[in-house]
Amino acid sequence: MGWWRRIFGGGRTEEEQPLAIPAPPTTEQIVTSVDAVLARASGKAPAAVTARVQRVAETVHEMAPRLDRLGAGSQQAHTVVATATSYLPEAVDAYLRLPRDFADRRVVDRGKTSLMILCDQLDLLGATLDKISDAVSRADAVALVAHGRFLEEKFGTSGLTLPSAGPGTLPAPGQGLPGPGTTSGPSPLEAP
Repeated sequence: MGWWRRIFGGGRTEEEQPLAIPAPPTTEQIVTSVDAVLARASGKAPAAVTARVQRVAETVHEMAPRLDRLGAGSQQAHTVVATATSYLPEAVDAYLRLPRDFADRRVVDRGKTSLMILCDQLDLLGATLDKISDAVSRADAVALVAHGRFLEEKFGTSGLTLPSAGPGTLPAPGQGLPGPGTTSGPSPLEAP
């Protein structure tokens, strides 16, 4: 029936309106989200929680500007974004809503308190982000090595010979150039 309305002027119904897909969060939004969680946890949660949230926050700060290296739509990029904007805030906020004595002392699942469960979740998030960060860093290191090999091939055996140190050559590294107005001998940049 929807096609009939479009052809004969009925327009689209509400059900047929295209869904607006929100833009992915920016680097600033990702970092702001994780910083807000850290601020909420600081002073309200035990040091064990705050330290773990800090670990996750530091990794997110490192990874957020590098997400483009993971590729558009990659599962790893999604994990970093979801950790900062969903997984971390939801876990910490659920814990903070509990009364402190209950959260820290009452066993709620398989012999663990809410505090222990939250620490386990934060450790898992931290370890997952560390693996993603390592993968990106390894890819960057591989690219650096490949570029170095390219440069060696391009310039290492090109037959290019550098001038030997002597009159008319640049000084060796660390020796520096003479300052303006120096009159002690010829300038290293002048030809003999």
